[in-house]
Amino acid sequence: MNTTAFIGCAHIHTPGFIKMLKERDDVMVKSVWDHDDARGQKRADEMNARFFGDYRTILDDPEVKSVIICAETNRHEELVLAAAGAKKHMFVEKPLGFAADDARKMADAIEKAGVKFQIGYFMRGNPAYRFLKSEIDKGHFGRINRIRGSNCHAGALKGWFDQEWRWMADPKLAGCGAFGDLGTHSLDIMLWLMGEVTRVSATIDPGNARYGKDCDELGEALMVFKNGATGTLAASWNDIANPVQLQLAGTEGHAVIVNGQLHYQSTQVNDSDIKQPWTQLAPELPHAFNLFFDALAGKDVPLVPVREAAYRSAVMQAMYESACQQKWVDVK
Repeated sequence: MNTTAFIGCAHIHTPGFIKMLKERDDVMVKSVWDHDDARGQKRADEMNARFFGDYRTILDDPEVKSVIICAETNRHEELVLAAAGAKKHMFVEKPLGFAADDARKMADAIEKAGVKFQIGYFMRGNPAYRFLKSEIDKGHFGRINRIRGSNCHAGALKGWFDQEWRWMADPKLAGCGAFGDLGTHSLDIMLWLMGEVTRVSATIDPGNARYGKDCDELGEALMVFKNGATGTLAASWNDIANPVQLQLAGTEGHAVIVNGQLHYQSTQVNDSDIKQPWTQLAPELPHAFNLFFDALAGKDVPLVPVREAAYRSAVMQAMYESACQQKWVDVK
């Protein structure tokens, strides 16, 4: 039995994580902390756990082997460094950090502590993305020239962040608006498939400005990968649909994901036809959150390396800097 605790309950995914935990019989949530006492007590009551007003009390408990950090992003550095110092395995909701510097400090501390780490990049378990990763590794796309990713929904149009989750539309607390919030998922997939980038250019906009002119509701970025390919990333809270999630074009292969359905063709793969859905896919992996606890249970499952999580924060920082400066920005 893994004994875990919540260190922060602010993120919109917290209720979903609680539901997943209740469906497991190998994890017990012993304690909960949040700087908002009422919010923390509410979540503790939902899990029959004890609420503490000081997270250090939880970190000092030898029975607690892991922690779930779903606090506001501006609190991540303090909490992650403290958890690493206490040698606790940790799941941290995305993004890891505000920018490159704090994300790097957290990565350094986690690696030094030698604990297991996972971040909420759940899209890696999608069968279509897993298949594309395998085909790229096999060389079935030839030289990849471009990749396009999109992750959009109607969150601002429907007021999802008007009340309980209002902090997520406050860049002082979240570190970003829609582009960073949703874009980090597609950015993770694009970097996972293509590798690192050298420079980026972006336009990021308040859109309808439901949450004020300082909170972006949509954006689009260009990036140049070290392998020479060009990437385009779109993310928005102002879209009523997101039909085309990914497009990947190479000299030997082409793929597109439309409404969750993969279409694929390669000169290296018999019977592949871009006009027909490709259905020869492995099963979907468990959610990134469940993979974390599977790993703690001793299962051999893929987790997101903390350096990769930190790098996503660095690339996203460069994109926001580009939008502000209106010029290309090199990625550190």
